[in-house]
Amino acid sequence: MFDGLKRLWRGIVKMFDYTTVKNVIGSDVALSQTMIDAINEWKKMQNGAADWINEDVKSLRIEHGICREFADAVIVEMEANIQNNDRLDKIFQKSLADLNENLQDGLALGSFVLRPLGADRAEYVAADKLIPVSFDDSGKPNDIAFLSVKCIGKNDYYTRVERHYFTNGNLTIENRCYYSQTKGDIGQRCSLTDVDAWSQINPGPVTYPGMTQMDFGYYRNPLKNKVDDSACGVSIYESAKELIEKADIQAARLDWEYDSGERAIHVDDRALRKKGGKQYMPRLKKRLYRGLNLEDGKDKDLYKEYSPEMRDESYIRGLEKYYRSIEFNVGLAYGDLSETNEVDKTATEVKASKIRKYNRVNAIQRNLEECLMDFVTGLAFYNGMYNSEAELACTFNDSILTDEETERAQDRQDVSMGVMSLAEYRAKWYNEDIDTALANLPEQNRVME
Repeated sequence: MFDGLKRLWRGIVKMFDYTTVKNVIGSDVALSQTMIDAINEWKKMQNGAADWINEDVKSLRIEHGICREFADAVIVEMEANIQNNDRLDKIFQKSLADLNENLQDGLALGSFVLRPLGADRAEYVAADKLIPVSFDDSGKPNDIAFLSVKCIGKNDYYTRVERHYFTNGNLTIENRCYYSQTKGDIGQRCSLTDVDAWSQINPGPVTYPGMTQMDFGYYRNPLKNKVDDSACGVSIYESAKELIEKADIQAARLDWEYDSGERAIHVDDRALRKKGGKQYMPRLKKRLYRGLNLEDGKDKDLYKEYSPEMRDESYIRGLEKYYRSIEFNVGLAYGDLSETNEVDKTATEVKASKIRKYNRVNAIQRNLEECLMDFVTGLAFYNGMYNSEAELACTFNDSILTDEETERAQDRQDVSMGVMSLAEYRAKWYNEDIDTALANLPEQNRVME
């Protein structure tokens, strides 16, 4: 299994080191080696290949659970559209189709970019394919490079470095291409025409007068960067790394308890038949019987059962404790990762945990909305509408703080006020379609409908 994990990690392309990045850009960059190492570590964790994972300790994929839970909560009832331009809105809506999965990557690695590819396409670029050269006072990159890697044949790797920066306050874009026979090395400068898919790209630099802001949306997790104190984004689970490791190890202990506690029967050699020099017990499962010479012991029986007492409850309680600590550290509510019936908390603590999650989700939504607004500006630019002031309308829900009982009580009140019918109430809370709900109402209420 360990070899399999090594193969998995080799398939996860690591970022180039700081020296390589600096040489490519030609100057210092905002992405430090410490940050590069952190992004590589977060990516390994995200892919179930953290440093502590081995043949005995397997990943619980807690990182996936954290990112998925936050992404779902952020965009579950998000409504976003470009109000005054149907053509741009169509492109925009198509771009949002992959928002959830790419937001999960952004949460895991700290940031992502949503950028137009010409007039009618867009792509998401995760933090491991970004080189922030510098940031403005608001924390947005004002000089950045995007990395695109293509493998042609078995060992020919081409890396395109597309840099966006400002020249006299106007957007400038240039492209460079590099060739290497090693995945982990950017190699030597070459021509864009060496790759058919890039042959029509203008290497530049090309400056666009009047375009005074970046042509993409940048999302960054709303967390203080304590990795290197830069403006780069940090993983949503950075503060819980050690706890995630402990949880994975605790789960390995639980697995071992189950494996070692399987019922077995010690069998005296005299009870085993021999065939071809091998001993076996006929018609019985191999794992259930173990050969054992009991002749010299006090017990002269041919069979002796081995059935130790399970200690799994203790391990499960310990694992649940780690889950709850992780929830607290990353800003999730109790029960998002842990078992809800195991959450031994007061109502006040449960409410506080929901408020904690709401605040974190709300902060993510604000940063995401700003990212989408800047992306719309980029779309307008590539469609020749930069000065048209394309307007984004974006709203989110706040259902995290509304528990089921509160919502049900409100619906009952709406029924009593006459603004919600009994059939609508039954359909919603009894998971029925409206016709079934009508048929299941008491006779007097059915007449009223």
